Amino acid sequence: MTRPKDILYQVAIDGGGTSTRARITLADGRVLGEGQAGASGLMQGIPQAWRHIQHAIDRAVQASALDGQPPPNVHNCALGIGIAGYNHAAWRAAFLAANPGYTRLAVDTDAFTALLGAHRGQPGALVVAGTGTVALALHADGSRTAAGGWGFPSGDEGGGAVLGLRAVNLAQRAADGRRAPSPLTLAVQQAVGHAESALLAWCCKANQSDFARLAPLVFDCEAHDPAAAQLLLDAVHDIEQLALAVDPGHALPLVLRGSIAQRLSSRLSSFLQACLVTPQGDALDGALQLDFSPRSSV
Repeated sequence: MTRPKDILYQVAIDGGGTSTRARITLADGRVLGEGQAGASGLMQGIPQAWRHIQHAIDRAVQASALDGQPPPNVHNCALGIGIAGYNHAAWRAAFLAANPGYTRLAVDTDAFTALLGAHRGQPGALVVAGTGTVALALHADGSRTAAGGWGFPSGDEGGGAVLGLRAVNLAQRAADGRRAPSPLTLAVQQAVGHAESALLAWCCKANQSDFARLAPLVFDCEAHDPAAAQLLLDAVHDIEQLALAVDPGHALPLVLRGSIAQRLSSRLSSFLQACLVTPQGDALDGALQLDFSPRSSV
């Protein structure tokens, strides 16, 4: 992140669909403090995004030892933001238009800042498989490739929400006699209600996070339920396809992020196993590497 002399602090933001994190650092990279607030993913609204970003910054300031220096504000901060939904053109434009006055601002997707952090800005690939899924790669020539990230329920194959969705579908079919009950379908019924009416009521109000909370049941039932085992085989395949889509020659170091990816990493094909590396940093580290060229802030 390039910074003029009047900028005293670097502030990094990791804005996701469940929480927002902020980190304040000095010019030499020393971390002063971190803070957290509610979700700032752009799909949940631009006003909320900026409100929770500011809340996270305020809490990071409260946790910082400023030693008499002025607190961070819109004029003395270089603010680097990685935020979910920034790849959506209309949300991106609205978010930038609502900038509360930060004079040095660089923004990209939270996935890209996670990629930058994972490889310290060097070429590499990243697959995130948590509640949802996305893959990105940064190549030696500076170009990027991306796959997935289409969102639930039409996308996010290999993620926890889709695992839960597919488990619920099995439970629906067992409930009306289209398949035999199994450990997984019984576990789903135990979680959401045994009666068909309870299952229907749950499905009518369930969101992405609700479905993702059922994903652990698939792992729990794998050893005793072939259907659960097949769902995990499918998830492994989906994760591999994401990795290959962004790096077909599997030539780049690969980092996996997200709870589902971590649980399935040992099941990947041997040629992807050989690419796996330990992440060098997180999305906040990546946000601190953003610059202020027009390309990174439009």
